[in-house]
Amino acid sequence: MNLTELNRVAEAMVAPGRGILAADESSGTIKKRFDAIGVENTEDNRRDYREMMFRTKEAMSKYVSGVILYDETIRQKAKDGTPLVKLIEQAGALPGIKVDKGTKPLPFCPGEVITEGLDGLRERLAEYRALGARFAKWRAVIDIGAGIPSHTAVKANAHALARYAALCQDAEIVPIVEPEVLMDGDHDADRCFSVSEWVLKTTFEELYYNRVALEGMVLKPNMAVAGKKSPNKASVEEVAEKTVRLLKACVPAAVPGIAFLSGGQSDEEATAHLDAMNKLGPLPWKLTFSYGRALQAAPQKAWAGKSENVAAAQRAFSHRARMNSLAARGEWKQDLEGKKAA
Repeated sequence: MNLTELNRVAEAMVAPGRGILAADESSGTIKKRFDAIGVENTEDNRRDYREMMFRTKEAMSKYVSGVILYDETIRQKAKDGTPLVKLIEQAGALPGIKVDKGTKPLPFCPGEVITEGLDGLRERLAEYRALGARFAKWRAVIDIGAGIPSHTAVKANAHALARYAALCQDAEIVPIVEPEVLMDGDHDADRCFSVSEWVLKTTFEELYYNRVALEGMVLKPNMAVAGKKSPNKASVEEVAEKTVRLLKACVPAAVPGIAFLSGGQSDEEATAHLDAMNKLGPLPWKLTFSYGRALQAAPQKAWAGKSENVAAAQRAFSHRARMNSLAARGEWKQDLEGKKAA
């Protein structure tokens, strides 16, 4: 393992004011997004949409440090024949790849899932590195509900994350370690805090046992938020305070950075929460974003599959990327959101 190089890439992924664009939606997930804007889910449309983002010069060169790709996308070429990976590199960002194979029901644990994809991962990582990937992502999913999560689900998912991370580092690829505690339930922010604390502590224990070098990874956690169905929504300040307290209790200072998932929050909520956390600094690690929908919802709507809308969609993408860049520095203000029309 070349830890110097892994650390260099990890530090670049969380460089000040820059964050990660999660563009790794499976063909099934992007179909839902395209259905909402009336666009047919074809390979060409998926390519055109992603090419439009990767060619957004302002966002990609100033605010985006890396892009998480899907297996199809890392192999695609732009309309003019340039590999999409090259477009990302030319903009000064790092190409990454989602390597997990999605979730399946966890045996004997009703309502819980395990992420699959360890079989053959060593060989796939070697291929992805040859295709240009410098980092990878694996998402573990923990749900909160009556009697769950179970010890089995937390332990099994943390172990799989650690095995994946070790294989990545062995292949000279920086792992994004993503243990996501879902915000789908009716739990409050305190319950999210306690489950997230359990999940993070178990994950770092497994990373230690699997000899993963913390200096050569990036953590992608959820924030300490109330569930979508909870009557008690936490304020921006409360989410920020709880999340920072959670991370300080669980994440060693050796980790270069933490790139949050947006996990069902609205665009502006995800930005406001990140900003409020950075205003609580100084912190032992850099706090930034690794957003999918919270960066893409606005450009998707503006684009709507029409080539004449590309410039408007790129402006929408640049705006969201810039807002999150400011939040990653603790410099975002609500009134900047209104200036996007100008």
